[in-house]
Amino acid sequence: MKKRILALLLSASLALTALAGCSADGAGGSSAESSASSAVSSAESSAASPESAESAEASATHVIVDHAGREVEVPNEIDRVVTTDILPIASVLTVFLGSAEKIVGIHPSSMTAAESGLLGELFPEILEADTSFMQGGNLNVEELLNLDPDVVLVNASSTDLMDAIENAGIPAVGISPSKFGYDILETYDQWIDLLSQIFPESSKSEEISAYSKEVYDLVQERVADIPAEEKKSILFLYQYDENQIITSGKNFFGQYWADAIGARNAAEEVTADNSNAVITMEQVYQWNPDIIMITNFTTAQPEDVLNNTIGGYDWSSVQAVQDGAVYKMPLGTYRSYTPSADTPVTFLWMAKTVYPDLFADIDITAEVRDYYEELYGVSLTDEQIDRMYNPSSAGGVTIIR
Repeated sequence: MKKRILALLLSASLALTALAGCSADGAGGSSAESSASSAVSSAESSAASPESAESAEASATHVIVDHAGREVEVPNEIDRVVTTDILPIASVLTVFLGSAEKIVGIHPSSMTAAESGLLGELFPEILEADTSFMQGGNLNVEELLNLDPDVVLVNASSTDLMDAIENAGIPAVGISPSKFGYDILETYDQWIDLLSQIFPESSKSEEISAYSKEVYDLVQERVADIPAEEKKSILFLYQYDENQIITSGKNFFGQYWADAIGARNAAEEVTADNSNAVITMEQVYQWNPDIIMITNFTTAQPEDVLNNTIGGYDWSSVQAVQDGAVYKMPLGTYRSYTPSADTPVTFLWMAKTVYPDLFADIDITAEVRDYYEELYGVSLTDEQIDRMYNPSSAGGVTIIR
């Protein structure tokens, strides 16, 4: 698209030169002859110096290295962005840019979170983005082309998807949710760093990294001396319905959340990746977790576990249920189990929820308000923050397999 624009500009430049020659011809023959000669000379110079055209075109783009290790040439001026199967990135990009005006297409599951969380309320233009080009993990290239994107953001592991997009003549940038060992803060920092390379005029990499480090250090200082036998065990319900219970084993974000706040992942022995970590109630009884965290990748709420309202599962003997320690994870700009703009403050919320005595002085509402105001220029009300930490079931989504 940029090549076509450049060609048109060059053609227009030559046309204007010729027109100038015609105008001079009316004033005097010698002037017209000189202008015509100049136009021909300019045209010959352009034709004889392809390096000049290439240099002009190169100046309109820059090269970044994405999380798949690919060198991707992206435009300096990006006005239309589509995000595909890296679901949180639409929200991260919106908050990063301070607007969703450039985002013309997002995955349907990203839209569900935008509609049910705060993203659509804070940035209503995101609700105008198209979702028709994706069905689950399948891309409709024709629908994508209709959106005329300057760049498309893709899950770095989706090589077929990236190839299809590149073959359609659109730069595809791979962004990884797993490359950084499911370290929530590091992953979010790396996402911001890559976005800062794509959109250097909006760079926030240093500020966000500094805040994340400050939060991490604060939590580590307070949980460092918890004896191993006193560490709380957490069971993450990544997806939970009448047919199955899917947790976070060792190879998913739940492991990092537990380790980073001085707790234990109850399902650490489960080595299956992501959405394959299906478990049974017998395993839950054996682990007997102290805390249960329910993600927003399921419609289940704490009362569904506390009151055994889903399927034939009986949670009544589990320690977390007996203590009423069953929590729904926050839903702010996105589902907070994964990296998102909410990640640093979710880290504080998680630590305070699991170890309230150690973090009694932390005012989550104040922290969230200051974080969004100082780093992103977004003003949140107490009511909005309250909804972030008491989300409805509407943000639940079926896992993409």
